[in-house]
Amino acid sequence: EFFVFLCCFCFCFFSFLAFDFYIFLVSLSLQITDGIDIYSLKIECFVTSRFSHNVITSRAVNRANVSKEALFDVELPKTAFITNFTMTIDGVTYPGTIKEKEAAQKQYQQAVSRGQTAGLVKASGRKTEKFSVSVNIAAASKVTFQLQYEELLKRTFGKYELFLKVNPKQLVNKFEIEANIFEPQGISFLDAEGSFITNDLLPIIHKSFSGKKGHVSFKPTMDQQRTCVDCQTTLLSGDFVIKYDVNRETPGNLQMVNGYFVHFFAPQNVSHLPKNVVFIIDISGSMSGRKLDQTKEALLKILEDVKEEDHFNIVLFGSDVEKWKDTLIQATPENLDEARRYVQSIDTRGATNLFGGLITGIEMLKEAQEAGTLPERSASLIMILSDGRPNVGISIQEILLRTKNATQGKFPIYNLGFGYDLDYGFLEKLATENNGVARRIYEDSDSALQLQDFYNEVANPLLTEVEFKYPENAISDLTQNNFKHYYAGSEIVVAGRIIDNDLNSITAEVKAHGAEQDVTYAEQADVEETAKATEEQKYIFGDFIERLWAYLTIQQLLEKRNVATGDEKTNLTAEILDMSLKYKFVTPLTSMVVTKPEDTVNETAIADKPLEADFAPPPRLCPWQGPSSSPPSYDPVRNPFDADPHFIIDVPQKEDALCFNINEEPGVVLNLIRDPTTGITVNGQLIGEKKSSNDVGSIHNTYIGRLGIRNTQLNVKLEITPESITLHNGTKQMMFTWLDEVTLLHPSLEFSMGEGATFIVVLHQSWSKHAVHPNFLGFYTLDSHRLSGRTHGLLGQFFHPIDFNILEVHPGSDPQKPDATMIVKNNQLTVTRGWQKDYTEDVKHGTNVPCWFIHNNGEGLIDGIYTDYIVPSLF
Repeated sequence: EFFVFLCCFCFCFFSFLAFDFYIFLVSLSLQITDGIDIYSLKIECFVTSRFSHNVITSRAVNRANVSKEALFDVELPKTAFITNFTMTIDGVTYPGTIKEKEAAQKQYQQAVSRGQTAGLVKASGRKTEKFSVSVNIAAASKVTFQLQYEELLKRTFGKYELFLKVNPKQLVNKFEIEANIFEPQGISFLDAEGSFITNDLLPIIHKSFSGKKGHVSFKPTMDQQRTCVDCQTTLLSGDFVIKYDVNRETPGNLQMVNGYFVHFFAPQNVSHLPKNVVFIIDISGSMSGRKLDQTKEALLKILEDVKEEDHFNIVLFGSDVEKWKDTLIQATPENLDEARRYVQSIDTRGATNLFGGLITGIEMLKEAQEAGTLPERSASLIMILSDGRPNVGISIQEILLRTKNATQGKFPIYNLGFGYDLDYGFLEKLATENNGVARRIYEDSDSALQLQDFYNEVANPLLTEVEFKYPENAISDLTQNNFKHYYAGSEIVVAGRIIDNDLNSITAEVKAHGAEQDVTYAEQADVEETAKATEEQKYIFGDFIERLWAYLTIQQLLEKRNVATGDEKTNLTAEILDMSLKYKFVTPLTSMVVTKPEDTVNETAIADKPLEADFAPPPRLCPWQGPSSSPPSYDPVRNPFDADPHFIIDVPQKEDALCFNINEEPGVVLNLIRDPTTGITVNGQLIGEKKSSNDVGSIHNTYIGRLGIRNTQLNVKLEITPESITLHNGTKQMMFTWLDEVTLLHPSLEFSMGEGATFIVVLHQSWSKHAVHPNFLGFYTLDSHRLSGRTHGLLGQFFHPIDFNILEVHPGSDPQKPDATMIVKNNQLTVTRGWQKDYTEDVKHGTNVPCWFIHNNGEGLIDGIYTDYIVPSLF
């Protein structure tokens, strides 16, 4: 399916065309070339006390008379840890081994040095990350892939969700989803649904529960999988979600098995606390358009749900800070009406003075509390929405320090990061250090709904200052046992190790502040009775509580490590690594190494656990391509047409960027992005100046003059020049113009590959009578998170995380441009400090981006040499 959305905004001499290409990527599948047939695909889920152990088994046979490559792709929840993977080819099993990441990377680099590539886990969607591995299968051979992963199901809005992505991409002779659930508290309701489920498929979902046991199965025949009676295509493509909750006769539930315990706490029938919330909204220039419209839409909806006993205020920040009111005010109908009018009037302006907005909100809450204008028993919190990085005022480290000192642990900070062009790691640290959480808001048609949903999670506080206590001499290695707030519909989970072998029972005490008074909850459980309860089900793995404790401990230690420094970070790293290796979890500190048959082209695959903060803004090809090998300029008034051609690569974890030039002749075509898995390719062709000097040795500028974007899976090609945009959709062809070049001087083109990749092409127009400079293009990648781990190209290779170290900064040949030694990809390079222009936010004037310039066509930074990326034609 191909959709075109054309939107023309005729203001500020700027127009905008949006072309959306919806690429249906693999979710849970075995993606294979013709001749290989998946004859079995089974997803088994074993859930015990919210802890889910999942096994995905796929079997295929090569029916061709030559060897074929099979690519096994699975999308699993971001909260899950992979625990095991095996490939079995003709009866021989090739297991995955979990190792320390550094050791695994050495093995990976050895494979790369032999010309091999590697599979890996990377982000692929809002809730999922992708595990991929490929292998060659000989003619008539069979292969079995099996992946195992575990996760603790989180309770939200009064239910647990077991989330599965399904997309076999072909009809499967034996397709099966089966889930067995065992909850000692008893199951109160159970449901299952799928985004791809039709009325005909609905009766095939079998779900039942009784007492402590629940069961869900989905086993469509091949005929039931078909999109039509005689079709060879499958209906099975989308989300399959199992939802359930448990009985709650008591506020909490204690369970113990094999020397470990877990405590689930979710009291019911508790009065809501009034809340005091400050909404801090980014109104910098990059929030203009749909982002701001969706933010305003969400705020208006949120204001409808604010209760009259609540207090609130709105703070806006661009370059400056603006308060709606000087202090928090009660949510009376009159005040809410006024707030709605204010929200509708919000417009964008300026830079990103995040700290100015944040400290204004913190001081506002502190002053209101000190003045006694807020309810004595209430919950105070701050919600920040931003799409960028702080670029006004103090440094990020100073923001973190001053914010922590200002809140003193009193006000949780919830950070909502809009899109990918931001420093998510910073937002995560800011939230973690202040008892909150960070959440990414995905740029899509439902962004407003995402904002509302997050607010609804924290909209109904029931308790504050929640503290869990257990027998001191009997329990050790507790997970987090102090919580700032408890919200309706959620659940608090605490786990630990029992060190008293003679303990017959365990007592838990929970103290908290309620809406009317301080409350205390007491729980007691008998060790033998709870252990016997879990023996009722034969499919329950006996050490599940120990693994649940390990899972929860590692997750919380990772959060602490994220904000730690020095010796504390070193000690946390060692502790996480030891536990990850002991319990065989693929975490951010470990990797799974998959060794394949020796005759396979790619012998080694590495599976890593990505962090949300690793999903960096993708690299950008800024508009000028030319022969200059000098580093970027510092001069802010320099004519942008004279700027150096450049690539920019953001490295958020370093709060820095890298840049380099490619110097080639007009007519050369460069491969920018190539993803063999999704079939997406982007190439760019260079053009020269209108008139060049004949002087020997003179430098002639070149520019990007043509772009070719292709998707082989959809048989779609897009050719973009400064004069026109041509779409080839199979045998059909459509041509567009860049609108009126007289009144719309700086058009741009945006198109997105479904949820996978969003590109922007900027048209730069020279004065028509200019003797030298032609019209040319700039290319930017805004979002690439669903492209596969096999993506490469001059830009595509930087869609994967990159690290570098800067040493020995010293004066260079230009006193304004210091040189330094850079260690990157095991290479030692001499680099120069400068800046380049980025036109993603200000298409007319651009924004200066500081970066380290890598000389000699990026040699040492890019894989291979730049001539490896020259291709014969645009497509």
